[in-house]
Amino acid sequence: MTSNYTPSSDSSYAPSTISSYSTASYATPPPSTLAQPRPSSTTTLTPSNNKTLFPFPPYYTFPPFFTSQKNLTTHHAQLTKWSSLILAYCRHHKIFKLSLSEALETDLFYNRAIGKRLSREDAREVVEFMRREGRAEWVTGVDGRGRGAGGGGEGSVFWVWWRDVEEWAGLIAEWVDETAQKNTVLTLYELTESEATISQDFHGMDPELLQKALSVLVKRGKAQVFGQEDQQGVKFF
Repeated sequence: MTSNYTPSSDSSYAPSTISSYSTASYATPPPSTLAQPRPSSTTTLTPSNNKTLFPFPPYYTFPPFFTSQKNLTTHHAQLTKWSSLILAYCRHHKIFKLSLSEALETDLFYNRAIGKRLSREDAREVVEFMRREGRAEWVTGVDGRGRGAGGGGEGSVFWVWWRDVEEWAGLIAEWVDETAQKNTVLTLYELTESEATISQDFHGMDPELLQKALSVLVKRGKAQVFGQEDQQGVKFF
């Protein structure tokens, strides 16, 4: 990699600016940033139980963060920080999957306070980076292909694995043990929408993700799912 790299023309920040911040260093942003709306239910595809404002990290206020950097080392650090931001944001709001075309209009990818937003092409690259790291997965269409594979805005929906399927399965199994629910039949609605699970991360879980997690437990011999698609129940062992 050459050493005479010139920063993006929209800023005077050096390449090290983006990479100098830890992905764990989250701080409360300026009031103007906090005032931006959270994503709609059509964007999150699941209601959020967390109504508190998300504390964006400091690098969210730097214009270069929203422009693809040419230096390979800096670009990798940029992708890592975008991945960290998306995971933290979705965990905070309990978002399980996102529509990329809709999310691009929210404060996750669009900082109105500084007038900067991530382009669709760059956002796709971030999701692909997360997919390779096992932190995202394009939702599969009826043709068996990932919906995000195309270049258009339609169908660009992806899972955000702030917990992966195995972790969700383990979390549900732990709750079953802690609450003595073994050999008890629960509806899927009770499992994710009842007051008994309101303190759990899987409360309000996307139904498709719940099925994925339960499938893991079924394969382990720890659960059995039965009933019609719209009235399914699960028994834990």
